[in-house]
Amino acid sequence: MSDGGSRTVRAGRRRVEIRRPDKVLLPGGDGARGYTKGDLVDYHRAVARHMLPHLRGRPLMLDRRPDGLNGPAFMQKNTPDSYPGWITRAEVGKEGGTVTHTVCDDTATLLYLVDQASITLHRWLSRADDADRPDRLVFDLDPSGDDFEAVREAARLLGELLDELALPSALMTTGSRGLHVVVPLDGGQDFDTVRKFARDVADTLADAHPDKLTTAARKKDRGDRLYLDVQRNAYAQTAVAPWTVRALPGAPVAAPVTWEQLDDPDLHARRWTVENAAEQAGESPWAGLFRTGRSLAPARRRLAALRGRPA
Repeated sequence: MSDGGSRTVRAGRRRVEIRRPDKVLLPGGDGARGYTKGDLVDYHRAVARHMLPHLRGRPLMLDRRPDGLNGPAFMQKNTPDSYPGWITRAEVGKEGGTVTHTVCDDTATLLYLVDQASITLHRWLSRADDADRPDRLVFDLDPSGDDFEAVREAARLLGELLDELALPSALMTTGSRGLHVVVPLDGGQDFDTVRKFARDVADTLADAHPDKLTTAARKKDRGDRLYLDVQRNAYAQTAVAPWTVRALPGAPVAAPVTWEQLDDPDLHARRWTVENAAEQAGESPWAGLFRTGRSLAPARRRLAALRGRPA
C-alpha cells in the first residue's frame, strides 16, 4: 500500500512503513535505470526466507547510504534509540565497554533496515549468545585486479584442500570482485583457534602456489597474486551476509553458489543482482550444508600431518 511519499508493507504480523520508496539509492549498470528503495524492498521480500537463517541471532554492522551511492556513507554498529522496540538488540563486549548491535530475526526487521537505507548487511561469524565462538569460518579470495579466472582457480585449490581435511565448504560470490569460501563449524572453538587454523590453511596453499597466491596483508607485498584473506575470522569482525546487496552500481548481490557452478563460464563476482538473485536463491545452492557444523580438531590434525608438523 502506498500513500504519497510512503508505502506500507506487510511483513508477518507487522506493517513496515517505507518512506520515499521511489528514491534512487543505487545507480544502474551500463546506463540502466537506477534502483530505488522500493526495488530493494521488493528484492528483500523475495529472498527473506533464504536470507534470514544466515542473519538470525547475529550482531550486524550496517552499511547505510541515506542519500544513495553518491552521498555520505557510514558503517553503523550501535542501534539507535529511535529503532522500534520490537527489533532485537544484542549487547556484546568491546574494549572498555559494550556495543548494542542490531539483530535481524524476521522479515519486518529486514524491511525496516532497508527503509533506513541499509544497503549491505555485514554479519558476525558467531551468534550473540556465544559471541567468542564462531560457527562459520570464511576465506575471502581477493584478486589483485578483475581477473576472475584467478579467483576461480584459487577456489578450486582451496576446495580440494578442504576436502583433504574432511571439511565441508560452500561458495559465495561477494558481489564485488571475488568469492568467499565458507566452512560450517560447531562453535566449539574460540576465534583465536579458528583464525590460526584458517591462517595455517591459507599459508599451506600459498606455500604450494607462491606465484599465484599470497597471505601478505600489505598490498605492496602481494604483486599480482591473489590474496587469501582470513582476517574476518576474529572477534567483532564481520563478513557480508548471503543474499545481501552491495553498494555498487547495478545492485550486485552476494550470492551463494554450488561448487558445480564454479565451472560455469558466465560466473563472476557480480553475476547476480537484485533483478535475478531470487531465482538463484530458489535453487537452494547451500541446501542442508549448515545444519550441522564441524569440529576443527580432526582437521587440525590432518593439516598438521600434511605440513609435517606435530598437531
